[in-house]
Amino acid sequence: MFNLLLRPINVQSLFTVLGIVAVIAVIFAILIVLVSKLCFVKEDERAKAVSEHLAGANCGGCGYAGCADFAKALAEGKASINDCGATANEEKEQIAKVLGIPFSASAQSFAVVRCAGGSNAKDKYDYVGNKGCDFQNAFQGGRKVCPEGCLGDGTCALVCTNDGIKINNGVAKTDKSLCSACGACVKKCPKNLIELIPVTAKVYVACSTKCRGKDVMGACTVGCIGCGLCAKNCPENAITMENNLPKIDYEKCSGCLTCVAKCPRKTIKEI
Repeated sequence: MFNLLLRPINVQSLFTVLGIVAVIAVIFAILIVLVSKLCFVKEDERAKAVSEHLAGANCGGCGYAGCADFAKALAEGKASINDCGATANEEKEQIAKVLGIPFSASAQSFAVVRCAGGSNAKDKYDYVGNKGCDFQNAFQGGRKVCPEGCLGDGTCALVCTNDGIKINNGVAKTDKSLCSACGACVKKCPKNLIELIPVTAKVYVACSTKCRGKDVMGACTVGCIGCGLCAKNCPENAITMENNLPKIDYEKCSGCLTCVAKCPRKTIKEI
């Protein structure tokens, strides 16, 4: 072995080997360039133009991973402009022009949490598991006696890109001035307590329980008991009772606040 190491190097053979390696490297480089050109997908210029008019929140409320994916889906005709709640109608009109499609402006909205329980609602056990409404809800529907009670772990607040949701007294509360109506919180709430309502709304029902009055009274001090006084006293007939809960027709509601005054549990809130 030692003798082999001491043998003189054949320079010509060395250069031959190096030359072969160099040729192989060049061939691979050419192949890489060719493959990259063959596999290259040209960016849709319309998708790029659409992106410039989107809000850029990357909230995922539209159902896509971010604004870039949503813009691509719009350009391909796989999504609707109004799927994005965060983008202003003026910008949506510009997107429609880019895509060459008609556009009908949607009513501006904001999110409200249809629950005011929190510290006002009884717990059925002490939860000490992983923080997050999804985790808590997976264990017997969460710690609240009310099956539709806000769990208060703030999963909705975490997905809000505008810091528009806070947890106060154990229940989520939205800030209308910060809400972009992207809908991310609506999709994230495991209890389906968050709803988008017209930005012109003056009142909302801060309860989502389907339970009967007696059960509600044993579970929460501010839950709706389905008495119907709000519906009976509404001068515009804008309130109907469905599943023991008042439903407000915002096209009829005049914002007179009669329902707020008549509600014995103060479940209907003024905005």
